[in-house]
Amino acid sequence: MIKIALDAMGGDFGVPVTVPAAVEAVRVNGGLELILVGDETQVQTELKRLGAANEARLSVRHTTQTVGMDEAPAQALRMKKDSSMRVCVNMVKSGEANACVSAGNTGALMATAKYVLKTLPGIDRPAICARIPAVKGHTYMLDLGANLDCSAEQLLQFAVMGSVLVAATEHKPQPKVGVLNVGQEDIKGNDQVKGAAKLLDGSGLNYIGFVEGNDVFLSDVDVVVCDGFAGNVALKTMEGASKTIAHFLREEFSRNWMTRISAAFAMPVLKALRQRIDPRKYNGASFLGLTGIVIKSHGSSDAVALRNAIEVARLEVEEDIPRRIDSQLEASLSARRTA
Repeated sequence: MIKIALDAMGGDFGVPVTVPAAVEAVRVNGGLELILVGDETQVQTELKRLGAANEARLSVRHTTQTVGMDEAPAQALRMKKDSSMRVCVNMVKSGEANACVSAGNTGALMATAKYVLKTLPGIDRPAICARIPAVKGHTYMLDLGANLDCSAEQLLQFAVMGSVLVAATEHKPQPKVGVLNVGQEDIKGNDQVKGAAKLLDGSGLNYIGFVEGNDVFLSDVDVVVCDGFAGNVALKTMEGASKTIAHFLREEFSRNWMTRISAAFAMPVLKALRQRIDPRKYNGASFLGLTGIVIKSHGSSDAVALRNAIEVARLEVEEDIPRRIDSQLEASLSARRTA
């Protein structure tokens, strides 16, 4: 039985989203147990409303504090030791839970996870990794905001972590790894990406070279590595572009009676497209490089999106991602020494 601690108070909506997501998650997965961490009264009230108060694989851990979405990470770390977020991470540390999931404050969750769980040997900093829809399936990208400035060695570490995640969860023995750059030519880029390329050449990973921003969607690459500044800007640009295209489509289809008729005929295609690129399907970013498994759900997630984040956590537990990263990092270091 896989046990996951769920921050029931996290996110923009809290209990009205987290509890239904938990109920559905255990309903569809018989090997899953969820510990709902938060205000017991609120959680139990929602469980009763959903008719799940007696579900044996759902338990509640009462906490007295909540981390606000705009709260400073340092303050949350010092002052909120009985918050639902902190207790979730503590449960992973103690072994009471195999992983934790939170839709709460990203900075606070990263600071708490790093402080409580610590990084794996050989990992300088954890990185945020997420799956992004692409023409040939999807691409994994990291770091997406945890580390704004990175050394070449840290980019190598990110590459190892991303490669391990894809190999385990996508069943690809040799994932293709690229470094995000302003061009594919070797002469382009700053010292960090050029240095990372040299390290990756002797790492034993399936390194394919530099990739550009459009390659995240169009190229045959599995893992795209970058610093958190570029990664976060790229991610927010993707989100903005997606919303802009959706806005333009609504405008054009509602322009006059003819376009409204066209919209009716196009509806099956539009629905299929929406399902294919539905961001809820890709919810659940991994905090890679820690000794335990921590998954960050988008703050505005609904129950469907949060359930997918829980599934990401379940899969990473099943594949024992931290242990795999630890082993692969040692193998990459050995390959570099040999080279």
